[in-house]
Amino acid sequence: MTREAALYNTWKTRLVSDRAFSAELAAIEGDEQEIRDRFYTDLTFGTAGLRGVLGLGSNRMNIFTVRRATQGLAMYLLDTYESPSAAIAYDSRIQSDEFARETACVFAANGIAVHLYQELMPTPALSYAVRELGCQTGVVITASHNPAKYNGYKAYDPTGCQIGPEVAEVVLKNISALDYFEGIRCMDFDKGLRDGVIRYIPESFVQRYIDRVCAESLNPGVPERAGLKLVYTPLNGAGRRCVLEVLERQGVKDIVVVPEQAEPDGRFPTCPYPNPEMREALKLGLALCEKTGADLLLATDPDADRVAVAARDGGEYRIITGNEAGVLLLDYIASTRKKLGTMPARPVAVKSIVSSKLADAVAAEHGVEILNVLTGFKFIGEAIAALEQKGEQDRFLLGFEESCGYLSGGYVRDKDAVDASLLLVEMASAYKLEGKSLFDVLRDIYGRHGIYRNAVDSFSFEGADGMAKMADIMRALRRNPPADIAGSKVVYRADYHTSARWENGMETAIPLPSSNVLEYGLADGCAVIVRPSGTEPKIKIYYSLVGKSQQEVATLAAGYKTACEALVGV
Repeated sequence: MTREAALYNTWKTRLVSDRAFSAELAAIEGDEQEIRDRFYTDLTFGTAGLRGVLGLGSNRMNIFTVRRATQGLAMYLLDTYESPSAAIAYDSRIQSDEFARETACVFAANGIAVHLYQELMPTPALSYAVRELGCQTGVVITASHNPAKYNGYKAYDPTGCQIGPEVAEVVLKNISALDYFEGIRCMDFDKGLRDGVIRYIPESFVQRYIDRVCAESLNPGVPERAGLKLVYTPLNGAGRRCVLEVLERQGVKDIVVVPEQAEPDGRFPTCPYPNPEMREALKLGLALCEKTGADLLLATDPDADRVAVAARDGGEYRIITGNEAGVLLLDYIASTRKKLGTMPARPVAVKSIVSSKLADAVAAEHGVEILNVLTGFKFIGEAIAALEQKGEQDRFLLGFEESCGYLSGGYVRDKDAVDASLLLVEMASAYKLEGKSLFDVLRDIYGRHGIYRNAVDSFSFEGADGMAKMADIMRALRRNPPADIAGSKVVYRADYHTSARWENGMETAIPLPSSNVLEYGLADGCAVIVRPSGTEPKIKIYYSLVGKSQQEVATLAAGYKTACEALVGV
């Protein structure tokens, strides 16, 4: 009997008394591939927590994997802190509220005080709660923009950042020593409420978060004067309440919410892949823009930490990429603060290494220092925390990453679609008063700095063999680094895993934490970055392209896409 079959039988025996669980396991009896996929490994706990397909099994998101992970995290907290406490939030995904309660029950049974949001809330509200309530950890139940069959579990440290690799390693060691059904403390939820070890976060606290987001406005009253017409979609997720309240406070009166995507629904019936970066997810919003003549479309992802934007460009609506929006926000914030006389001394912006190099040029234009950090907003949060530790948090202007994540304030340590929605609407309103669209402003920026384009390809490797295939690809690229890509010579290469960069025969150190990322700089000024996703079974390839015209950049993009498909063997 294989290991997977033995584990399947164990789970089936343990859960025989529960009709629903028993029926689910009975339905896959004899299906060797399904049993293998569910039981060949445990869901890996890392800096991004857990993420997986819903269902029973050690390689699935269910109450047993959630309880086990929480017990491992609780053990770390009890070993590290005196009288630790935890904040918990959840989004609209299937079983998110159930997993949040199970997390609370395990923490409470271990003597860890729990602060739980009573309703679904944006992920940044969890980061805010950890910081404001003085908690030692936070957990948000979400799988961000993954399809409906997924859910996840993200853990945070006392600073409000996602946990780092050192903490994740200790928690994983604790988890690995635990059985799924024995040795895990769990108490009744209602008893936890009665005993006061589980407490609901009050409405007044939600208002404090909304107040803090509103304080990020640079030009209060501009949206009201501009009369901006807005279409907004929360993509059936957690953003609706907070985004609408913040925008209404800013004087935005003409807001239409996409009706099919307005209510929380973890099935995501109108967009099977609720990723605001993808045009399919914005289809209904764009159609409503055409119908209403709106100036702007905003779309927040299911846990409302990322936001996409589309705007009118002449006679059509076009999606603004995450990189373009980040550059526009940086230019707007810097230029506005200069005009208002509120620009700090030695201002700083932070972005990920895979985000647009145009931001570096815009930052230099405004005298802003750019910090480039590894992919993952936790590294941007850590950069903000480092400024705070030196008493220099007021230097921070903006953090952004190409996947539509933005933050303008240090009140949280994660990307915040509520804050970004406020800023995007204010920016569009300010330019509308000047008779400009966002695309007019973007063309002005290109005119000053050249044509930049960033693109991303994702290659999926599903199933039990997927992770092994991804590892093989990365090993092969390290053993035999390409001398050229799409006919352009590789002039430097960087391996962020070994923290080494090679150029002109010289090796230099990369002053960033180790990460499984490879970068190639090309003779034509372009760059290619290869990175396995930390949360999905995908290898992502990021293209940083620069040229003298849109046509030249489009030709470069096509050539690099073909070459990189061959590079990873797809």
